[in-house]
Amino acid sequence: MSLMLPAISAPRPSAPPAPPVRRPSRALPWLLLTGWLAQVAVRLWLSRTRTGPAANPDESSYLAVARWLAGGAGGDLSGHTFYQPGYPLLLAPVSGLDLAPATVYALVMAVNALVGALAFPLGYAALRRLRVGTREALPLAWAAALLPAVTFFGAFALADAVLPVVVLGWLLLLDRFARSGGPYAAAGASLVAVYAYAVHSRGLVLMCVHGAALAFIAFRREERREWAVLGLAAAAIGYAGAAALNDSARAAFYPAGARDLAGLLTGRLTSVDGWLWALSGAAGQIWYLVVATWGLGGVGLAAVAGALVRRRTDAGLRVTAGALLAGTFGIAYASSAALPDEHRVGNFAYGRYLACVALVYTLAGLAVLARGGLRRTLRQVAGAAAVTAVCGLWVALYAGERLRTHQYIRFDFPETEFLAADRTGLHLLTASAAALGLLAAFTLLGRLRHPVLLAVLAVLLLCVNLAALKYTGL
Repeated sequence: MSLMLPAISAPRPSAPPAPPVRRPSRALPWLLLTGWLAQVAVRLWLSRTRTGPAANPDESSYLAVARWLAGGAGGDLSGHTFYQPGYPLLLAPVSGLDLAPATVYALVMAVNALVGALAFPLGYAALRRLRVGTREALPLAWAAALLPAVTFFGAFALADAVLPVVVLGWLLLLDRFARSGGPYAAAGASLVAVYAYAVHSRGLVLMCVHGAALAFIAFRREERREWAVLGLAAAAIGYAGAAALNDSARAAFYPAGARDLAGLLTGRLTSVDGWLWALSGAAGQIWYLVVATWGLGGVGLAAVAGALVRRRTDAGLRVTAGALLAGTFGIAYASSAALPDEHRVGNFAYGRYLACVALVYTLAGLAVLARGGLRRTLRQVAGAAAVTAVCGLWVALYAGERLRTHQYIRFDFPETEFLAADRTGLHLLTASAAALGLLAAFTLLGRLRHPVLLAVLAVLLLCVNLAALKYTGL
């Protein structure tokens, strides 16, 4: 009789345990709140000596519109640029108070500080979205939020005080919808884009880009089509409301009409000289964007362009990158084409119009230095240097002697004055070399990949920002 034994199989190796899910630290909300309050304090300190408008007629016009929104009388700004009421909406609650003008202006500076300080938590969210670790993202975002491009205009009653936060908020929401879908991100991004349109004409470019991005998603991603259409509907309804508010402001302040910038834009687009003017002005704005962010914005610009053309890029990220680049170059070109020839150096190189995207590109550049591979990092740093050289050379060749003979207005060049250590003129070569030198130092600290050295990078960035702001007189 045979004995039948059951077959014995070798034990299968057990699957490795799943990595533990890292939950946000309970201290993180308090760190973000504390960082935001510290940002508010710094901004209030920078504007402590400001008692009234200095950048006129822009500041006075925004304050007048804010008083009108608070129930006051209108005025006559006919012939001037149309100052849209989106930013004055934030100032209306304090503008309607029965207080001394200097006190009201101080409260306006406080509103600017409260809103502008949101650049820190939003910047932190952007760095985390770019896969920078929490410990590195907190100090880097805090330092980046004090870039002069983000902070300088907060010491004035200007729409530029809040636009960087608005643009970053819009981009984060659009990126969330492009990558993950959902109705709230689509509608939220649309409403923020609408508010950008209500704040400044640059917002109209962003609204067009936003609509194109949602239409692209609706066409290419069937599972998100319904929410993309919802976002487009929210944008259309919001646009109608913002346009009605704009029409009311025109009726109250421009009885004889505002300056016809649209006519100037159309005229430039129909002539060779106009195209050269617009393209050269756009090149000057891109040059200024790179040097005013100490080269970091140039690295971010190269990284965003690379994400757009790289085949392995996530489809949602490609939409975000395309929207950001389209908005950037659209603003640069349209604002240059609509800019009247005022015989000033700022006609050829100017930073204010692209200051609203400076923080976004700086954060992208910091993410490259903090976590990018060596070869890709060096390639994007080289791209930043190339953009600086090409755009700077274009400006120098097109403007020529006009960089020295036209009027130099210090308000137009807060960062380049610091880089060149000269308050009397624009020095393209010196400012470019100084910005790229700072970028080399940032790159070295970032490439060593040590948390302590990344903290040193953040401290160095902070020191450069504060030194530049001090040099401007703030």
